[in-house]
Amino acid sequence: MTGIIDYNAGNIRSVEHALEFIGAPYILSSKPADLEGVDRIIFPGDGDAAYAMEQLHQTGFDTFIRDWAAAGKPLAGICIGAQIVFGYSEEGCTDCLGLIPGTIRHFSSLWEERQPDEEEHKERAMLRNGLKVPHMGWNDVCFCNGGTALCAGIADRSDFYFVHSYVMQPEDPSLIKGYADYGTMVPAIIEKDNITVFQFHPEKSGKAGLQILRNFTAAGIGGASC
Repeated sequence: MTGIIDYNAGNIRSVEHALEFIGAPYILSSKPADLEGVDRIIFPGDGDAAYAMEQLHQTGFDTFIRDWAAAGKPLAGICIGAQIVFGYSEEGCTDCLGLIPGTIRHFSSLWEERQPDEEEHKERAMLRNGLKVPHMGWNDVCFCNGGTALCAGIADRSDFYFVHSYVMQPEDPSLIKGYADYGTMVPAIIEKDNITVFQFHPEKSGKAGLQILRNFTAAGIGGASC
């Protein structure tokens, strides 16, 4: 059984629709106690990091998620749910859950620190002049560092749907299992032990995204069978 964390942060209905479409049983709840017996957790969300963390504190999901991860149970984070598993976000100067060492940075701060000395950097600087923030829409994702079992059956450079202004920056680059290009290298999939997070929205990414959810909810990958 899959649990979906409802902490009043964004449109969770799209995740429900996707799981219903693939026939994966789930429980959606705003109470940590309701999800204690599930096999795996999806931690979704949209919007502001500071608001999301406030909601987690109020509901007790901050402690629940930390305990869940420490127990080695499967956890998949999506969008804001991916970003706030890190230690710190520039968005609202927010201290986050600290499950993966690293920070969340705005596109502009990453772009500004790039020095266009080399020819490649000059080309990227010209490209960035035409880019908008948030990064919104479809972008291809390149797998790297061995990929992840959650992308089994998905072709390299498949397209996924992104909506974000902030970028995951793990301290350990080997944790990056997939990336997109948007004026800089954008980590799109990061995996550390039992935690896999996606900057894009699998539930809004067509066949490739649904395959990720199938893999996550499958016995032996996302946890025990229902």
